[in-house]
Amino acid sequence: MKVYTIGFTKKSAEKFFGKLHRAGVKRIVDVRLNNVSQLAGFAKRNDLEYFARELCGAGYVHLPELAPTKNILDEYKKNKSSWEAYEKRFMALMEQRRIEDKVPKDVLEEGCLLCSEDKPHHCHRRLVAEYLNAHWGNVEVEHLE
Repeated sequence: MKVYTIGFTKKSAEKFFGKLHRAGVKRIVDVRLNNVSQLAGFAKRNDLEYFARELCGAGYVHLPELAPTKNILDEYKKNKSSWEAYEKRFMALMEQRRIEDKVPKDVLEEGCLLCSEDKPHHCHRRLVAEYLNAHWGNVEVEHLE
């Protein structure tokens, strides 16, 4: 199974949608808790769905069950907890939610996990992909960054 990841921060719409189009992404899988973000105009739910369809021929789905809770986010972003603490809490949340049993594989096949972080290193989209690979096996991940 091929899964892509991408963040929209620090990217123009042209660069962002160009990467998705060139990769042949079948759908954007929005893993943000809040999908009406003001960080980039093209990344709001309705605009993103429209541009994905029109520019890339791709679908769009929002899966907030693959997002951290507000408490986990606030602890990391506002209270400046360590990445290691964030990662541990988020991995435990995915385990508790049993996402490997609840997320349909066909939704992720050739899909692209989307969040705001510009790089995957300190981003939950990478953790989601790694978690699912550990549980499903045979998940090839490509970070479009």
